[in-house]
Amino acid sequence: MQIEKYKIDEYNQSLLKEHKRKFDFIIDEIKDVENILQKLIEFQIAIPSWALGTGGTRFARFPGGGEPRSLEEKIEDIGLLHALNASSGAISLHIPWDVPENVSHIKALAAQNGLRFDAMNSNTFQDQPDQKLSYKFGSMQHVDKAVRKQAIEHNIEVIKYGVELGSESLTVWLSDGSCFPGQLNFRKAFQNTLESLQEIYTALPDHWKIFVEYKPYEPNFYSMTVGDWGQSLLYTTKLGKKAYTLVDLGHHLPNANIEQIVALLIMEGKLGGFHFNDSKYSDDDLTVGSIKPYQLFLIFNELVEGMDARDMHHASDLAWMIDASHNIKDPLEDLLQSVEAIMISYAQALLVDRKKLVDAQNNNDVVTAQEILQHAFRIDVRALIAEARLRAGGSLNPLAVYRSKKVRENLIKERGSKTVATGL
Repeated sequence: MQIEKYKIDEYNQSLLKEHKRKFDFIIDEIKDVENILQKLIEFQIAIPSWALGTGGTRFARFPGGGEPRSLEEKIEDIGLLHALNASSGAISLHIPWDVPENVSHIKALAAQNGLRFDAMNSNTFQDQPDQKLSYKFGSMQHVDKAVRKQAIEHNIEVIKYGVELGSESLTVWLSDGSCFPGQLNFRKAFQNTLESLQEIYTALPDHWKIFVEYKPYEPNFYSMTVGDWGQSLLYTTKLGKKAYTLVDLGHHLPNANIEQIVALLIMEGKLGGFHFNDSKYSDDDLTVGSIKPYQLFLIFNELVEGMDARDMHHASDLAWMIDASHNIKDPLEDLLQSVEAIMISYAQALLVDRKKLVDAQNNNDVVTAQEILQHAFRIDVRALIAEARLRAGGSLNPLAVYRSKKVRENLIKERGSKTVATGL
């Protein structure tokens, strides 16, 4: 389903007077507003193909109906999101869930929807129906070289699909680890994994990047072979200049200082990108900003400061992606909320008075430093975000348009009430 541009424009027209009042109010507080608006317009957040269907838990999954049954329908759903918020201009595919049968057709459909292909994602955490060897005891860490070879070949295949589609990066997340003490030799598991990653790294095109994602637990709870940012940094340092650490906000032990991790990875030139979500207890994959909005702002504060220090382009020098998929929300509504939360935190970080903050830090003025950050966080930047969307051709209120046009109801009519998104 698509919403025609004129319908979005009509809805915008009905909100324009109130929007102008709010926008005129906020720009009195903002210096260089045109530069900030341009940065917001340029900033795009990739949508993963697997977030378009209802998520689940190990107990149950409750599909909401109208879920995309093919890669084509996934692209159409993300195209709809992008038409509404003008900030979702990329799709991230998961292989083998999203193997393109006709590459030319898929590329044309993506272009028609204003989308590019973000990082490709490999899958060695599941056994596929036609798979010869099992990943039950790991993939790249496996004691059997044949299993490791199978995992390597899969990742190289994913790269080939990515090259055909115009992607320029590969994300590797491994469920490899152990459930019990003594199950595996930690040192050998690391060495096997590194050797496997080195073979994949050799297959990367010159302009490509590889992102090594970490996670401290799940599905293995005694150890994970890429368990934290230090282990990922160790792998990527040994691999070379095309290898980077990827940060998933849900992949940390409780109370981890993610903003400090981000700052140090940028300092080392090894931060590759983000998987945005939120959590209360673990890797909950909740809507971005729904639990810890201040933490999200603090992360973006470090991102903006660190990227500016290295003269990096905010929109293109890191990979930005949502990785949220919950069990009880309409997935498209959830994604609209997540993109909005990311844009709000980014905008607030752009409003931090850097000069005053540096002066406060250099004078050990803790109170002033706190006031500067919290002042930026408390600014209601929603009108600023809406103005950026308006100028980019999107909706002043994407969620309201989505509901007013009964998108989910229409998708259910078109696709059925019992559909399950591919890969889930």
